[in-house]
Amino acid sequence: MSELLSRYILQKYDGNSNWFLDEVGQPEHLQRVNQILDLKEYLSGNHKILRKPSYIYNGKEYHPKKIVLQLAKTMINFTASYLLSNPITLTGNKDIVKTYQRVYKRGRYHSVDFDILDKIIKYGFVCEYVYLDEDQNIKSKLLDPADCYPVFDSNNNYIALIEHYAIDGISKYTIYTLDTVEQWTNEGGYLRLDNVFTNASGLPIIYHNQDEINNLGRSDLLDMMPILDNIEELISKTADAYDHYLTGIPVVTGQQLKGDGLPKDIIGGGLVLEYGSTFDFKSNPFDVKGFESIYKTLTSALLDIANVPAVSMSKTDISNLSEVSIRLLFSLADMKGALNAKYMREGIDQRLAVFRKLLEFKGIVFSDEEYDSLDYHFKFARPSNDQEIVENIKILKEIGAMSQESSVEHNPYISDVQQEIERLESEGLKSS
Repeated sequence: MSELLSRYILQKYDGNSNWFLDEVGQPEHLQRVNQILDLKEYLSGNHKILRKPSYIYNGKEYHPKKIVLQLAKTMINFTASYLLSNPITLTGNKDIVKTYQRVYKRGRYHSVDFDILDKIIKYGFVCEYVYLDEDQNIKSKLLDPADCYPVFDSNNNYIALIEHYAIDGISKYTIYTLDTVEQWTNEGGYLRLDNVFTNASGLPIIYHNQDEINNLGRSDLLDMMPILDNIEELISKTADAYDHYLTGIPVVTGQQLKGDGLPKDIIGGGLVLEYGSTFDFKSNPFDVKGFESIYKTLTSALLDIANVPAVSMSKTDISNLSEVSIRLLFSLADMKGALNAKYMREGIDQRLAVFRKLLEFKGIVFSDEEYDSLDYHFKFARPSNDQEIVENIKILKEIGAMSQESSVEHNPYISDVQQEIERLESEGLKSS
């Protein structure tokens, strides 16, 4: 246990060995966990519109339309895919890139990165614990944000993390410190220490976006949900209004000559009225243009807040576009992608340092110079005019303004830069 954590437990919990029980019950933790659970309910389809009550219409109980739009999932999938549908490209010293690429492949880290960004967008943060499995392969475990209780001291230092959940009424606690991982349980009716492990990788890495209030980010869903609720209510109310509009109120002037009043089913039936009588349905006019105006305004605001281009959601028409026009259309998505790349970098930089530490346990050591050469790049999934890009690369290469390696890095048809460079070198040796 670190000195900072010991001091924290002593000052806040009088040195109580079961301090984590009180920590997970702190109001700020409970409020955050409840918010995450509400977001999970929303993503599973439990929207505000479903709680709309029934009402009386024409003397009978009417169950209003409750139209649920899962547009939030589409927005989240687009944002995550825009940055990470193309795998991260590692660059640097040949030996260290090969080693880290092997770690990425065996640990399925391209999939892990996508899941991390997905959780950041949904809940504001996610925690990753890096470890060595039984086969000495480097792997990562993503902790459910609803089960995570990061501990910060009064100086805002990250000193521990508690993972807490309950299964069949049995509470489980996993306490991550700088040098140990403790597992506690109350199975059997009393709290006991179940296991203690040496922690070789340090504290779990916290990935988070920006929040003006706390350290753990803020869900993008919180900005989208109010607008989505209004769109669902607008469509549901309009469907009800259109249903009522079709029914209308029958108005008869004059005397009916035959029959016992209006037939219950007017379709296929008829009325016999005296000369000069009239029959008509009266209803409020249906303002189609008003609905379209409100719907377009809400949809436009939603796309702006989510930084999703209208063209990606089939909200605008396009024709042949140049590379510059495409960049303008996707400028908001590029801006959001750059921010998400910043949040991912803050965590991935820590992950790469942990990789280096764990690789040393396996006897693989890199010098500071080799490690400092290691870098990585994101490639946005922006539609592009590949022919125009290739022609520009060709021109730059011909005038000597771009190296062979840079031309490979910017080639839209190449995803693994290091492997392609090795192939080019191999082909060059063979041809010579």
